[in-house]
Amino acid sequence: MTSSVLSKQAQASSDLSIQSLNLLTLFPEAVTPYFQFGVTGRAIKRGVIDLHCVNFRDYAEGNYKAVDDLPFGGGAGMVIQAEPVAKALDDLIEKGRNLGTVIMLAPTGRVFTQADAERLSQASTLTFVCGRYEGIDARLNIEYVNEVFSIGDYILSGGELAAMVMIDAIARLKPGVLNNAESATYESHSAQSGSLLEHPHYTRPATWRGHSVPAVLMSGHHARIQAWRREESLKTTARVRPELLENIDLTPEECSMLEQIRRGE
Repeated sequence: MTSSVLSKQAQASSDLSIQSLNLLTLFPEAVTPYFQFGVTGRAIKRGVIDLHCVNFRDYAEGNYKAVDDLPFGGGAGMVIQAEPVAKALDDLIEKGRNLGTVIMLAPTGRVFTQADAERLSQASTLTFVCGRYEGIDARLNIEYVNEVFSIGDYILSGGELAAMVMIDAIARLKPGVLNNAESATYESHSAQSGSLLEHPHYTRPATWRGHSVPAVLMSGHHARIQAWRREESLKTTARVRPELLENIDLTPEECSMLEQIRRGE
């Protein structure tokens, strides 16, 4: 981000008591309904998050408000011009909304993880830029963008779904959003879980269609329950995401159990 943009941000006011989120998209009407419900909707209603959606087509020139053009060098598809997006970002600053960390959603970005969600949940302001078509002119990244994220090794029609995924993952970590704060503490991929996948969950009835809840979970013996959950987390991780075990500290007994799983025993 250039010094001129940074100086503008320094002059803009921000409310540090809440997390401000800006989302730039060509389709705000497709995004805003989602944020009325669930965890993110609750965060907005409780004033934990302030979400502001901007249609950057409003900053395009001409009667047709076109934001895309042919790519230099040829090739299929269209490329979104940098200027309409830049004007939308500049206007946010002029109106007193900091940009904070500017995030571009693109398949060329680093894959978003739970660790990223935890880190970004501590930021006072985040700005998400959602591309379409073949993406946004790369020069926008030089002037404004701090981080580029993807949500997986596949292609979407645009960055909106990726931004919504990231915002949901971030919002649920904010204090006061979840009814039980521990729900965000001990779960798959969290630092507190040791980056393991989570153990299975059960609720009433104790027997459903002939399948019974593991007896240990109804024993009331907390140490045994914790040991069972640890073991099930290790088993699930070993079977589904074995690469996550590479940096986990394991006891000799756990190593032996995992070796049996690897051998198919």
